[in-house]
Amino acid sequence: MRYLALCTDYDGTLATDGQLLPDTISALERLLASGRRLVLVTGRELDDLQKVCTRLDLFEYVVAENGALLFKPSTGEETPLAARPPEAFVTLLRQRGVGPISVGRVIVATWEPHETTVLATIRDLGLELQVIFNKGAVMILPAGVNKATGLAQALERMELSPHNAVGVGDAENDHALLAMCECSAAVSNALPTLKSAADIVTTADHGAGVVELIEEMLRDDLASREPQLTRHHVLLGTNEQGDEMRIAPHGETVLVVGAKGVGKSVFATTLMNRLAAQGYSFCVIDVEGDYGTIGKAVSLGSPSRPPTANEILKLLQGADKSAVVNLSGLSKSDRLPFLTALTPKLAELRARSGHPHWVVVDETEELPSPGDGESVLHITERPTLVSHEVLRETNLVIALGSKAQALLDEFCQVRGLDRPETRFTTLRDGEALAWWPKVTDARPFRLNIATPQQDPAAAGGGGSGVGKPGSERAARARTGSLH
Repeated sequence: MRYLALCTDYDGTLATDGQLLPDTISALERLLASGRRLVLVTGRELDDLQKVCTRLDLFEYVVAENGALLFKPSTGEETPLAARPPEAFVTLLRQRGVGPISVGRVIVATWEPHETTVLATIRDLGLELQVIFNKGAVMILPAGVNKATGLAQALERMELSPHNAVGVGDAENDHALLAMCECSAAVSNALPTLKSAADIVTTADHGAGVVELIEEMLRDDLASREPQLTRHHVLLGTNEQGDEMRIAPHGETVLVVGAKGVGKSVFATTLMNRLAAQGYSFCVIDVEGDYGTIGKAVSLGSPSRPPTANEILKLLQGADKSAVVNLSGLSKSDRLPFLTALTPKLAELRARSGHPHWVVVDETEELPSPGDGESVLHITERPTLVSHEVLRETNLVIALGSKAQALLDEFCQVRGLDRPETRFTTLRDGEALAWWPKVTDARPFRLNIATPQQDPAAAGGGGSGVGKPGSERAARARTGSLH
């Protein structure tokens, strides 16, 4: 599963008139039964929430007070995530006629039209506070606290990445929540601005809309929504026409082939740096010690001391942790047994937690693929040096060097595929021959590999481009991405 957690707002989203309806509860229970997890993210104060919501036990964590308080229903543990505004602030608000006022563990809240008085009081007392609106509610919190910051704390404790989460909401204060999650949804009764920012807008409102979203998650893990989920797609480079070429950050099996010295590890390093800049984690299996520092990845192993499987897996349990696993300290005869034992454990970790999001396997002959349908980058000199399983799963081939066309022909021969028509025969420096073998009528194209300086994603930006060819990808092409 790609989406392992549903992070949902309460009022106006999960709840109808403040209550969870039986159909909504049933859908939440089915989601949990699938192995997924639930986080409630609400602007309500905890005491008030406990009075109106009878099924907090369904949620692993509750992010209350608009991100200021973390609550674990299974233990009753409360963790304030910020300091409460001073009592003098609340006193002065009351003196100035603001009311009603509610005071939580951290949050101070009132209603419109008191926002002008609230802002003036913050200014007069010289406080570093912010005002957040929620359909008429005026919430006062320490600067920088919102639903996204609170959810980040919950997901960290759950050892999950926001890239494996779906967020759903309905109001102004849900923008940060939706922006943080890999997939964002708004129920049909949501504010127009939130619906315009969301990846998915449900046809039903309130809890029924969340039920609709859950049914889609259970049916195909939102795979049918992939044409809409392009904001996280990753830049590879440009084609002959100068159009940006991007791939999805999930579900790609990429095979990079070329002789030594043609830039395979440089390509892999550039791609991993780009993924790291967007918050994805990875594990590079570096058989020959060719990789240095990549992003914030931790290097494990050296020519004098190979890493152990336990230290690799322990590090990668952290949702934000990446690793470069240097196996140059193992003899050639010991490498394959080590990796054959590690691969299923790594696949189990990815199945359970969704990360590391990418695995790079460099120059490893006959190694089974570390996860069917997951995101894997295989690097080798020739297609015949990897397993038939890897070749079957490959949906993007990138050939480098002067023999790129011959390597593509070899891939076709081993796979039993017809040789695709190629419109050119030579490559320039910084170019590769790329092809989508599973896309009907796809032709190889000249890929001008983006450098980090050319890459808007390295600065957290997005971008548009042209997608995979073929009828299956036509809708995706219009979104400006490869997958």
